[in-house]
Amino acid sequence: MNTDNFEDRLKALRPRLHRYCARMTGSAIAGEDVLQDALLKALHARAEGTEVDNLDGWLFRIAHNASLDFLRAGSRHAVVPLTEDVEAAAMPEPDIVAIGFQTFLRLPELQRCAVILKDVLGHSVDEIADIAGCSGAAAKSALQRGRVALKQLARTPDDTRLPLMSGPDRSRMTAFVQLFRSGDFDAIRAMLADDVKLELVNRLRLDGREKIAPYFTRYAEVTKWRFAFGAVEGQPAMLVFDGTGPMERPAHFVLVDWSQDRIAGIRDFLFAPYVLEAVDWVRLG
Repeated sequence: MNTDNFEDRLKALRPRLHRYCARMTGSAIAGEDVLQDALLKALHARAEGTEVDNLDGWLFRIAHNASLDFLRAGSRHAVVPLTEDVEAAAMPEPDIVAIGFQTFLRLPELQRCAVILKDVLGHSVDEIADIAGCSGAAAKSALQRGRVALKQLARTPDDTRLPLMSGPDRSRMTAFVQLFRSGDFDAIRAMLADDVKLELVNRLRLDGREKIAPYFTRYAEVTKWRFAFGAVEGQPAMLVFDGTGPMERPAHFVLVDWSQDRIAGIRDFLFAPYVLEAVDWVRLG
């Protein structure tokens, strides 16, 4: 596979890989960070001349290991090996994709891995075993146990993380959203730190206030967007709705990092709509 085809395949698989990483880490935002790390590792290995027979399986294995590294770095759940057979469980409910990421996080890692790969992404038990680095019997047992546990967990009240933000955080983000609503992008530019960083997730990264100027120009030109103050996974966020539709849920969202009263970073998920799947979000204004 040549370099162009390899990178095209990475782009095509990105939403599926994010589905996996987000549910493994319990966070759509952390899942995107893990996914980016996994893709960088894959590109580096490819540049080093690594050849693989099953590209999809290889990429999922890298994403799986990157997710475990993230979890272990945060001292979260340990891997629970499951090898014994149990009676086959009923299939999960059809809306499994809509189950919140934090609910998946309450499963032991091997169960979580098996359920996500099989019931969200459609992988076989053999593929699960290959990606997770376990036996077929362990993968089958983890899948059966995970299905039972997830159905029970999904019946409990959801664990949406309520935003816990300071008064200054709320005030800064509220002001930021209001400036977007009024189209006063010059005022936003005046708030930028000299070394501000912009990430259009899944598209590009830019550093410096001069280089990111076109970002605001583009928003000024597109009139369909409607902006609201809210929270995504408990973090203050600008929710962006498509004004040409029903506006029942955001089309994407924007996170802002602050250094005192200066904008140090903007992370815009315009080109990564897959991140919103089953994510916890709330509109606050």
